Amino acid sequence: MSAHEQPSPVSLAPLLTALRDRAMAAESSAALAFSIANDPYPLLRFRQALVLSTTARDIRVACVSGLATPREQTPYLQWLKRAGRWLDAQQKDATPQVLSRDHLELPDDIAEGWSQWWPAVVWCVPLHGRDGQRLGLAVFLLDQSPPQTLREQMPALANCWAFCWQALEPKRRKWRVPGKRIAWLLLVAAVAVMFIPVRQSALAPAQIISHDSMLITSPLDGVVADMLVAPNQAVSRGTPLFRLDTTSLESRAEVLRQQLAVAEAELNAAGSLAFDDASSMAEIARLRAQRDQRQAELEGVEAELARTTVHAPTSGVAIYRDEDDWQGRPVSTGERILQLADPGQPEIEVQLAVADAIALEPGSEVTLFLTAYPLEPIKGEIIETNYQARPDDNGVAAYRLVASIDADDDTEHARLGLYGTARLYGEEVSLGYYLMRRPISALRAWTGW
Repeated sequence: MSAHEQPSPVSLAPLLTALRDRAMAAESSAALAFSIANDPYPLLRFRQALVLSTTARDIRVACVSGLATPREQTPYLQWLKRAGRWLDAQQKDATPQVLSRDHLELPDDIAEGWSQWWPAVVWCVPLHGRDGQRLGLAVFLLDQSPPQTLREQMPALANCWAFCWQALEPKRRKWRVPGKRIAWLLLVAAVAVMFIPVRQSALAPAQIISHDSMLITSPLDGVVADMLVAPNQAVSRGTPLFRLDTTSLESRAEVLRQQLAVAEAELNAAGSLAFDDASSMAEIARLRAQRDQRQAELEGVEAELARTTVHAPTSGVAIYRDEDDWQGRPVSTGERILQLADPGQPEIEVQLAVADAIALEPGSEVTLFLTAYPLEPIKGEIIETNYQARPDDNGVAAYRLVASIDADDDTEHARLGLYGTARLYGEEVSLGYYLMRRPISALRAWTGW
């Protein structure tokens, strides 16, 4: 059929039926767009046909006749998107509209591209869904206006195309949310989440200690001769704990005994002579003083000898690392040797690093996860805080905290010396503050702001 002939409704019926059948047979939106752009050629003899998909964000070129879906960003496709937006604005309803370049006042950028790439006549067929929403545009580029008979039949064909279009993409069209709206919704949701109240917390290394403990120190300067109890041995009051070497003290004591005996002999001899010589009374006084001095020195050394064996002042568990660490080791007066602790009164000692410090007050909750029993946490409350940070065993500045253990908890696993990780709970803060506290502190420390 030539473009100059007026087709009859009878001659159009088989072609229109074939177009509908091919549209109904399309298995995807891309196949439907290809059918819309290529199958009507026997009816219209167009130079080119375009299928434009309209969304709230923009116009997308779905198909060009004779081609697969265009993907390259050519100058023609760039202009075609602008022309598509202009065509979409011209279509006020679902009625197909014939646009003639000679009878339109075109924008400069549209007019320049039209004269370069398009013929004089454009037949624009809007495709609307059942809800009235515009799905896309079918655009046919013609050398002259289409016959009146074909114009009358096109709305029915367009309805078939729109029905197939919406059937192939019902969920995407129904539930699609514009990208800008999604971005705003996500932004609002993120800001709202930042204000959710959460419990501020921190993690810190901890160990089990005794509430009732006593340091046992060296009473004298000397050398440890023997450790009389094993590490972690239970002892009762009066049990010998360790003994200092007595060799030096015993030598001094023996020398002083000899000196005391000499002083006694000299004093006795001077007393015998005093009956014959009254002038020897002064010598007796000097010798008596010398004897008393030797006696006092001997008593002092004997007292030190009695202190070389240290006894337990109370019952408890002797806590120290290894006997070999102390055997033969020189110690000074007051140096810590071991610790006596009551295993029946366990507590939690926490070393909270300065970098992880949060606001904590007595009564704040603590949960201890022991390394040996990670699935059986121990709960407690802070009873003592230290406001002065000191280096811990690893050389990290940390605050020492002491927490009690809840009476309801089973303290069977709370054995002295066990280590673990404690979670400390502070006051409620917003999620945004909880997440940004450390970065803000680091930024201030780095910038000084």
